[in-house]
Amino acid sequence: MLETLLGFALILTRISAFFLILPVFGWQTIPVRVKVAATVVLSAFFAAVVPLGIEVSGVSSLQAILLLASEATYGLALGLIVMSLFSVVKLSGQIIERQMGLTMAEIFDPLTGESSQPLGGLLEMIFILLFLSANGHHLFLLIISKSYAAFPAGTIPTIQTLTGGVLTAGSAMLMAGLRLAAPMLAAFMVLMVALALLARLVPEMNILFISMPVRIGLGLIMAAMFLPFVNGYVTELAGWMAKLLPI
Repeated sequence: MLETLLGFALILTRISAFFLILPVFGWQTIPVRVKVAATVVLSAFFAAVVPLGIEVSGVSSLQAILLLASEATYGLALGLIVMSLFSVVKLSGQIIERQMGLTMAEIFDPLTGESSQPLGGLLEMIFILLFLSANGHHLFLLIISKSYAAFPAGTIPTIQTLTGGVLTAGSAMLMAGLRLAAPMLAAFMVLMVALALLARLVPEMNILFISMPVRIGLGLIMAAMFLPFVNGYVTELAGWMAKLLPI
């Protein structure tokens, strides 16, 4: 009985740590009871279908604690990588808002309980809706399934592998965010050059007064043109996960 409970605890720890910081599932708007029930049901399912990677009959109390800590570390690393890749669209929206001059504009995000910029939050919400409409939430279950196929309960990758995956995901988040925002950055650069020429040609014109509404209008137009790229990133996300996740 104790061996069965330890095996279930190992599986529950990895899944709980993974879903703790996972986008969508980790939102504060989802009731805690729903999160706990979903985690326990998934853990019971995987405990019934996946074998353990160790022999739990001779595991001591200290070894059991270390195994649980290892499973939690592995689950958190998987969740951090997925969260980093999900933050690409929000990062691109924040870059656009800085170019629009809306850096100080903040709203309360009821999903995460943190303050965020309105345009970045809107683009992230559109991305989440597109992701869910494409049955992207099934990808989370596939990640868990592949993690147990590669590293059964009680075995995890090395710390160097987990650390490298998280750091590489952070670098990929910055690169992908800049790549998505690159067309908008180019448009704002052209706008700044045009305003500079206008300031030289018409010195009496108040360029600062004119630039603010022009930058906001251009930012909204470019944000509307940005939506097809968001839809394209939904299909690209699975490829990034396959490359970066240690599974």
